[in-house]
Amino acid sequence: MRCLLIAIVAVFLFTGCNQSRENNSSKDQSTSARFLQKKTQKDSIEIVASKALAALKMKDYAVFASLFHPTEGVRFSPYGFIDPTHKKVLAKDFLEAIVKNWTLTWGHFDGSGEAIKMKVKPYIEQFIYNADYLHAKQKSFDSFIGQGNTINNLKETYPQLHFTEYYFKGTNEKYRGLDWTSLRFVFKKYENAYYLVAVVHDQWTI
Repeated sequence: MRCLLIAIVAVFLFTGCNQSRENNSSKDQSTSARFLQKKTQKDSIEIVASKALAALKMKDYAVFASLFHPTEGVRFSPYGFIDPTHKKVLAKDFLEAIVKNWTLTWGHFDGSGEAIKMKVKPYIEQFIYNADYLHAKQKSFDSFIGQGNTINNLKETYPQLHFTEYYFKGTNEKYRGLDWTSLRFVFKKYENAYYLVAVVHDQWTI
C-alpha cells in the first residue's frame, strides 16, 4: 500500500513538471514570436533593399527586376518630386528595354524642363545608382535624410507604404554641400513578401 502511494505521488509530480515545462516552453515560444513579429517587417524590407542595391552595383539587372512588384511594377522618379501620373514599368518591360536598347521617357530635367529621354543603363548610372549606395554611411527607414529645394511628396504619393533612403552628403566645397545625392526605395507587400514599387533619386535642384 505504501509503495502504491509513493508511485501515485511520483506520477503527480512528473505530470506537474511536464506541464510546467510545456507552459514555460509555450511562453518562450510566444515571446519569441512577438519579438520576431516586431523585427520582421523592417528587417524583411531592408534585406530586399540590400539585394536591390547589390544588384545595381553589380549591374545585374535581372536580379534587380526580380524585385519589382509583380503586378504593379515600379515608378521611377529622377528627382524628389514624384509625378503620380508617370507610367510604371513592369519587370519584363524593363528587361526588354535593356535587351532591345529602347529609349524611354523618365520625366523632365530640372531647370530646362526638357523630357528625360534615355536608354535604361545610362538612366541608371545618372538617376539611380550614381553613387555607391550599397555602402552609404547614412541610411534610414521611413524617414528622410536628403532635404532639397523641390517638393518631396513621397509620403503623399505612398501614404501607407514603407521606404528606405541611402544618402551621401556633398563633398565639393565649391558647391557648399549642395552636391549631395540620395536614393529612396518604396516597398509594397504582395503575397507575404515585399517588392519595389518606386525608385526615387534625389538631389539639389535649380
